[in-house]
Amino acid sequence: MIGMQRLMSGLPALAAAALLTASASPATASDLVGRMGIHVASYEDTLLEVARQFDLGFVEMRAANPEIDPWLPGAGRHILLPSAHLLPDAPREGVVINLAEMRLYYFPTAGAEPQTFPIGIGREGWTTPVGQTTVVRKKVGPAWYPPASIRAEKPYLPAVVEPGPDNPLGTHAVYLGWPAYLIHGTNNPWGIGRRVSSGCIRMYPEDIISLFGMVPVGTKVTVVDQPIKFGLVDGDLYIEVHPSQTQVDMLETEGRFEQEVPEGVLTEARGRTESAEGVMLNVAATLQAVKERRGYPVRISR
Repeated sequence: MIGMQRLMSGLPALAAAALLTASASPATASDLVGRMGIHVASYEDTLLEVARQFDLGFVEMRAANPEIDPWLPGAGRHILLPSAHLLPDAPREGVVINLAEMRLYYFPTAGAEPQTFPIGIGREGWTTPVGQTTVVRKKVGPAWYPPASIRAEKPYLPAVVEPGPDNPLGTHAVYLGWPAYLIHGTNNPWGIGRRVSSGCIRMYPEDIISLFGMVPVGTKVTVVDQPIKFGLVDGDLYIEVHPSQTQVDMLETEGRFEQEVPEGVLTEARGRTESAEGVMLNVAATLQAVKERRGYPVRISR
């Protein structure tokens, strides 16, 4: 086991702060779920493979490790695992999906620690909707009926794709009250944590089996789009900022994106500190976190 001090000495300041966050607080004691980690890469590793190994998405791995070559990190390289998450600003019941971070949360009962999974979502022009719906049915071995819009793009597709390795719905599907949208598995796991679907919610094959077994028909499903989240952890205020869709596209193609500070973010951060007794805002840390958008919790109070 590599010592914590040695780990933090080789990581960016924001990463070190996130590791302290995760090691200092039980997940159920605050707005935080999960814990940060480190993976020491082998020669064969890619960020895609490491992401699946630790149940993370590709873009969140890329955002947390922008200095690392995603296809050849290098043997012995320390890869930050962004496995700590601030909970979205939504009712903590049923299924909560945050499109901006490409992550699903499931709250089995009130007060219980949520389960969380990376997801793939709709690409440009095929946006996954925001709002509330419910789980209306579940199916093992779903058949896929490509809609006319997709068959227009891919005329070689049959009218129905039966269950099997060529079925993009994977082995399990959870149907929502929105008729055209499902939560399902995939036969292309490298699309998890990316904006590549036709609007449905994709999950790793192993994750959809877990969710399928936990979620009963009638479960409430809330979909939000929150690239910036705030949360209290042991009395300190934290921020978690994810890249915008434009920045994600740049990150995937160029390995970087143009930094920007959304209007009103400092005002919101100050409002959060004013509502928490004894908490003062660290403006510099807030601006740095918003510009870098590493996608993991960073302390912004002092």
